[in-house]
Amino acid sequence: MEFLNLVQQRYSVRAYKPAPVEDTKLAKVLEAARLAPTAANRQPFQLIVAHVKGREAELHRIYERRWFVQAPLIVCACGISEQGWVRDADGINYTMVDVAIAMDHLILAAASLGLGTCWVAAFNPVAAREVLGLPEGVEPIAFTPLGYPADQLSPKARKPLADLVRYERW
Repeated sequence: MEFLNLVQQRYSVRAYKPAPVEDTKLAKVLEAARLAPTAANRQPFQLIVAHVKGREAELHRIYERRWFVQAPLIVCACGISEQGWVRDADGINYTMVDVAIAMDHLILAAASLGLGTCWVAAFNPVAAREVLGLPEGVEPIAFTPLGYPADQLSPKARKPLADLVRYERW
C-alpha cells in the first residue's frame, strides 16, 4: 500500500473481531516498532504484548471502555527515561518522543496488514503498573488493542494544512 493511502486509511478502531492475530503479523508489527528512529538510537522503550483471553477483567482496570478488551491482544508501549537521550542545551529527555515514534510505526504497520489499533493515552497508570508488573523506572506511555476491525473507517476531522504549517518563521 502506498504510504499516504495507508495514513489516510488508518483509523482508531473501537470494535474488534475475536479472530486471533497471526504470529507472523504480530512479528511484523513489533519489528516495525523496533526499527523506529529514536534519539541517538537509544531505543529507551519496551513493548508489552498481553493476550486478552482470560484476563479481560484485570486488563479492563487499565482502561474501562468495553472495546479495549475485545481484541485478542493489547500492546503497551513503555518508556525508560534513564535510557533516553537528553538534549544538553535544555535538559529535555526525548524518551516520550521515542516511544511515540515507535508506537506510530507499530500502528501504521498494523494498518498495512489489515489489523486495527486505537491509541489509548487516557488509561489508569496505577492499574497499568499493577496489572503489567512494571518495575520502578518503567513508565506506561500508551496502549493499543491489536486485532481485526469489526467497524469501519468514518470520516476523519482534521485541521487544514494551512492551519498547521508555517514557512520560514512563525
